[in-house]
Amino acid sequence: MTVTVRQLSKSFGSPERAVDDVSFVIQPGEMFFLLGPSGCGKTTVLRMLAGFIKPDRGEILFRDKRMNDVPPQNRETALVFQNYAIWPHLTVYENVAYGPRARKLDGSLIERRVEDALRVVRLEALAQRKPAQLSGGQQQRVALARALAANPDLILLDEPLSNLDPRLRLELREELQRIHRETRKTCLYVTHDQEEALSLADRIAVMNQGRIEQIGTPFEIYEHPVNEFTARFMGEINVFPGESALARLLHAPAGRKFGFRPASAYLSDSGVEAVVRRTVYLGTKVELVLETVTGDNLKLWTRKSVAEGEHLRFWVDPTDLIPL
Repeated sequence: MTVTVRQLSKSFGSPERAVDDVSFVIQPGEMFFLLGPSGCGKTTVLRMLAGFIKPDRGEILFRDKRMNDVPPQNRETALVFQNYAIWPHLTVYENVAYGPRARKLDGSLIERRVEDALRVVRLEALAQRKPAQLSGGQQQRVALARALAANPDLILLDEPLSNLDPRLRLELREELQRIHRETRKTCLYVTHDQEEALSLADRIAVMNQGRIEQIGTPFEIYEHPVNEFTARFMGEINVFPGESALARLLHAPAGRKFGFRPASAYLSDSGVEAVVRRTVYLGTKVELVLETVTGDNLKLWTRKSVAEGEHLRFWVDPTDLIPL
């Protein structure tokens, strides 16, 4: 199903808009992310698509049909929340069957949908357990199965992994990727986690203060951010003016800001002189906090540990400099 959002705006009684002139299109079968810091308006957009909040201005279209005044129960959407929102007194099977039963579907169809959904999330063996007998990751799979059993046109996921520990988040990310490949359901996924977005999304819309800063593939958003906010939000970056002494040493064109990721810089026998002010071991890499000969403070990632106070040189290929 194609989802079209046109110039969507919403305020809650204050001069600032929670959502300000937001437009995007989600293609059929696409995993589309709204990514941004807390309070940027991404969950408000999701709730408007679900029908829980009515926009002040703009249009929401499902398959070119205007949905602004359609009640939530008639929108053919399903939600997956960060707190699972599953019934504690019902078994896994009964939780997943709740939606189809509420729609008064035929018993054999309900059974088929529930079994198919449990198979997709790999919980067939736990169908008769209660939520209290499940891990957090298993409970979130139940929530996903319940959404799938409703056979919605659009699945809305609101920070679904934020309550899980890091190991479970990684496992569920992989499961979500597999489930989406299997089902090809159209999905809108809201998160503040850049890694989730980069690893799962077909496309990402980066939001800031109610507006969309950039829409693109994970590669485009990370490698070619259109402005400093997007560049900084998507990960560590060193930013410097184009007319600075550092810019001249790195052969950056004058006239605008530039940045480079810490992973793009590398130790070299020639290049920019710097002294190591701090070394931080991060397991998969070592972060060096450098003070350059030009007085700039930068971060560089390397596999090699370097002692604090040591002098070194580094270089950044001009093709890795990001104009901002």
